[in-house]
Amino acid sequence: MLLSVAAANFRVALGLLLSFRRFGLERLVLCPGSRSGALATAAGLLAKKGDLWLTTAIDERSAAFLALGMATASGKAVAVITSSGTAVANLLPAAVEADRSCQPLLLLTADRPLRLKNCGANQTVNQEEFLGPVCRWAHSGPLQGLHCAEVEDLDRLAANSWHRAHGSVTDAAGPVHLNLPFEEPLHASVAEQEDGLAALISGQADPVAIASANPPPINAAPLLDPSLPGVVVAGPWRGLASDLTSFQQAVREWQQRSGWPLLADPLSALPVDLPGRLDHWELLLEALPIGESLQVLRLGPMPASRKLEKWLSGFSGPQLLITEGDPRPLDPLGLATQWHGGMQAWLAQQPEGSLGSSSVLKQLDERLGTLLDAQIPCCGVATEPALARALARLLPETIPVMLAASSPVRDWMVWSGSGGYRHRCFSFRGASGIDGTLSLAMGLAMVQGRTVLITGDLALLHDSNGWLHGRDGAPPLLVVLIDNAGGGIFEQLSIESGTPEQFDRLFAMPQRVDPLALASAHGIPARQLACLDDLQDALEWGLMVEGPALLRVSTSRRLDVALRRHLRAAAQNELLTR
Repeated sequence: MLLSVAAANFRVALGLLLSFRRFGLERLVLCPGSRSGALATAAGLLAKKGDLWLTTAIDERSAAFLALGMATASGKAVAVITSSGTAVANLLPAAVEADRSCQPLLLLTADRPLRLKNCGANQTVNQEEFLGPVCRWAHSGPLQGLHCAEVEDLDRLAANSWHRAHGSVTDAAGPVHLNLPFEEPLHASVAEQEDGLAALISGQADPVAIASANPPPINAAPLLDPSLPGVVVAGPWRGLASDLTSFQQAVREWQQRSGWPLLADPLSALPVDLPGRLDHWELLLEALPIGESLQVLRLGPMPASRKLEKWLSGFSGPQLLITEGDPRPLDPLGLATQWHGGMQAWLAQQPEGSLGSSSVLKQLDERLGTLLDAQIPCCGVATEPALARALARLLPETIPVMLAASSPVRDWMVWSGSGGYRHRCFSFRGASGIDGTLSLAMGLAMVQGRTVLITGDLALLHDSNGWLHGRDGAPPLLVVLIDNAGGGIFEQLSIESGTPEQFDRLFAMPQRVDPLALASAHGIPARQLACLDDLQDALEWGLMVEGPALLRVSTSRRLDVALRRHLRAAAQNELLTR
């Protein structure tokens, strides 16, 4: 039977999504548009049948970050469907973050066919080129229109996209862009949809096997001697959720062999009870030994610490950087040998060793913890260091925490202490942008359940459209807003700009938006915290709300800068008296 173009559009769109479903696609975020109508209709029917979890979003930038949050929590790619034109350009920020964070993301964009390209046709741009530089694979469907594709073509597109998004031994996971031209007429009738659905579901073929070349061999793992002095620096975890347990086990075994001090970023996703872990390592760096024979094992990218970078630069001994399948250079210091075979494979090639001891450092670490407990009371007026320390202790261990990629993630690393390692912590620091903060957290909560986001006021306002996701499935997300009237991170930098008013205008950029009123406009329950004494009750309220909730805490960025300096000075004095 000869199908109309509209009917064929629907059938190939449905066939493509079914192919993705067979490979493991479970979730899809749909943005509005006409050119993408066939994909939208197909997604709606599959969601109605219970074959896909469908979320709708009106802002493509926010939608892509929402999908990235879901993918990070699940370890499986989430698809985003958009129309053509500038809609595709809005996917770039999330694609950049997915690239650098090594998380799988499928970006399916509708386009005009070749006959409408480069001739002034409305809403027609070179969108097939927008995302290529940051994607693991960027590919277009048949240029005359997707309706020309055969079933085998669809399976190949889905297979290539899925496998490349999820990475391999030699390539990290990341975003994939499929640009899909659709010829007009675009929209199938209800009868054509029913016929197409029945025809495809009754005769689904097995997915086409993709012949993949044997990956190039990875060089033998460089050796480190666990019997000799060394230190482990664990940066943010950048791998699939499904690979995390084996990574944690490998690090535990190495720590049991070596007994080396462990300087772990809270984003490293390592267990709280690992041997050698130091809770306040960022404050302890000046007390740690540096010697020519000291070995350094670095896991993943660098933590967000200038002090750590300076400390590592003082080593003359061997430094080994291990990444989880990511061959791209990740050593800004230019001092390490990089090996991308992963921690588990590296460990299997290492010699046995006798357990060393870091008891002296552990004692210093505990002394700093006692000092900070006295210096940072979790009562009275709220300060940002006190919030990091109190939230880490008061939040239930089972609740994961997302930290905005600005002051919150740095304060958590330095001031949260042992409590900060009790939680699975996320922060999208692949590109360290604040765009998409709320949408990312919404995506995490949609997959993993109750989640807490700790963010500043500018990061939250930058992605205020993320509140729109609060109505779709009511993700259980408590947003703890640290409102310091602007970009507090800039107060911590050595910036001279004249008067405080000039500094605010050029850098801090405080806004007049009332975050409580903005949340209320989106139907989000919100509260203002008066003082730290009320924090536990406020958290209990926020964690009882069925969907999203906002807890606002007002702080002074200028007073907090002075407090951080005072605390660092007190810590150094404590170390000098050891």
